[in-house]
Amino acid sequence: MDITVAGYGIICAIGNDATAVLASLKAGRTGIGPMRYLQSSHKELPVGEVKLSNAEMLRMLGQDESAIVSRTALMGAIAIRQALQHAHLDTKGKRIVVINGTTVGGMDVTERFLRQMREDDGLLPLLEKHDCGSSTRQMADLAGLGDAEVCTVSTACSSAVNAIILGSEMLKAGEADVVIAGGTEALSRFHLNGFNSLMILDKEPCRPFDRNRAGLNLGEGAAYVVLTHSLVKSEELRVKNKSNNLECEDNSDSSLFTLNSSLYICGYGNRCDAFHQTASSEDGEGAYLAMCDALQMAGLRPADIHYINAHGTGTPNNDASESAAIRRVFGQKIPPVSSTKGFTGHTTSACGAIETVISILALQHQFLPVNLGWKEQDEACIRPYDNSILLNSTFKDSSLKAVLCNSFGFGGNDSALVIGSLPRPSQEEEQPMERHRACTLAEAVVTDTEQLSELREFVTAGEARRMSRLMKAATLSSMQALRKAGVECPDAIITATAYGMLETSAKFLTDMLENGEETLSPTLFMQSTHNTLSSAIAIRLRCHGYNMTYSQGSDSLRWALRDATRLIETGRARTVLVGLHDEATPSFQDFCRRLGKPVPPMLFSRSVVLGRSTCDESVYHV
Repeated sequence: MDITVAGYGIICAIGNDATAVLASLKAGRTGIGPMRYLQSSHKELPVGEVKLSNAEMLRMLGQDESAIVSRTALMGAIAIRQALQHAHLDTKGKRIVVINGTTVGGMDVTERFLRQMREDDGLLPLLEKHDCGSSTRQMADLAGLGDAEVCTVSTACSSAVNAIILGSEMLKAGEADVVIAGGTEALSRFHLNGFNSLMILDKEPCRPFDRNRAGLNLGEGAAYVVLTHSLVKSEELRVKNKSNNLECEDNSDSSLFTLNSSLYICGYGNRCDAFHQTASSEDGEGAYLAMCDALQMAGLRPADIHYINAHGTGTPNNDASESAAIRRVFGQKIPPVSSTKGFTGHTTSACGAIETVISILALQHQFLPVNLGWKEQDEACIRPYDNSILLNSTFKDSSLKAVLCNSFGFGGNDSALVIGSLPRPSQEEEQPMERHRACTLAEAVVTDTEQLSELREFVTAGEARRMSRLMKAATLSSMQALRKAGVECPDAIITATAYGMLETSAKFLTDMLENGEETLSPTLFMQSTHNTLSSAIAIRLRCHGYNMTYSQGSDSLRWALRDATRLIETGRARTVLVGLHDEATPSFQDFCRRLGKPVPPMLFSRSVVLGRSTCDESVYHV
């Protein structure tokens, strides 16, 4: 079954819609510059901000300009409405799913009002929009999709591509008629200072793959693609729906972006580098495996790829590792490669979707985006495409037909996507896929800190000292469940979490608000991302398989089990480790009491190993 791109929307530092983004790409015009909207003491750090205030975005969405809404949700809603307008969807009677990749959620609002929330109960409802899942629900509502099913993927900087992968899988499985998938991420002081504590931010515009590269520039933005499958008749979907209109920048002609010929999500791969929480391996194993999987699914050879939109952050480690992986896949015949983060900045969880739309624009308009900032060759890196290379900037006769888009996140969560103007080659000789049934092999639960003493069976005392409370619990329940199941290393690891690493995130945020932005802990930030648990377990087990984290409130486990069951039923995995891991802090419990909400436990970690059924056991349920 072919997955078709029916429409797209984008807002980022180089433009508030696809028309402006295309113009900036062709002109080589960066959007990175001094901070304007982000209120940080680190004015020396350039960023890729969207050139709109919150009030202006609220006005675009027909909302009260004084409303307090996170930039994450505002940008996401704008990009989704653009995508719906572009696709001309009549959604009546269709099963619509919005899949969003994000990490910070409503952090920009929380860090503005957290002090006041401690004293003013009237501000506490703002906290209900903080977590990733609530942010996604709010964004979908603002975009006019209040009845749609929503899901949040949070795998750090690969989140948006993983959202597109999930959407494609759901369409293939017949679980949806239309999927709007992508990502959104706003700049926040939490994010900026976290990356700054790791000492990987450049005080100059970033220079991906350059010998003198010194780090990344953070950016913000959102992008989404509307996905359908080939079994849905186009005339059923491509009906004008004027209720979602948004004005295009510069009163541009939207016909420039009409999908006169179909574009397809041809293949994809998600693997774990299983090496380090923030660094990539020297040989880029996770990236290599993800690219190989994407090519294999697409039915393409490396020589069939005409352009690679690289992850290319501009950090010394990332660019060398990605280059090693690309060389392993493509050998001496590497197609043109560029990172577009010199235009947009690193938009973290949104970058995969933003770069997917940029890749689609390249396919539609037959041009190669240049790699801004590159000047000097580094032998450890590939030679990126820039203005000095004597290649035609515009392809003739639609010769640019297949693009590989890479997106890599903390914890080694590596994903790759193949987008093409031709459907996947026919596989008529293939036999019908054998279906399998999933069942529970074993489970383990940790709910008491006293149980954590049992961790000594699996980790050293030194390792335990470096772990947060929730990481200890997740590691313990995971290792116990695997031991009970007799599984040394699962084929996939999937985590469900409503709030993520709440204790470490709260410590980092409180320290920043009370003590300033100068001496913050990189360890706390490293352990603050939602996919920290999945990646830490993968690193421990050396598991290079599929790795995913869901953060959709109380529905998180349902999404994780749904994904795990699909993997087993389709034969893509024999065993899957699924975990539900959450925690609370005393302050968070107090907020819940004051809001009249159920008070969550201080610690809860449940791990289950799913496998192929050989009996009448049913799949694990909540």
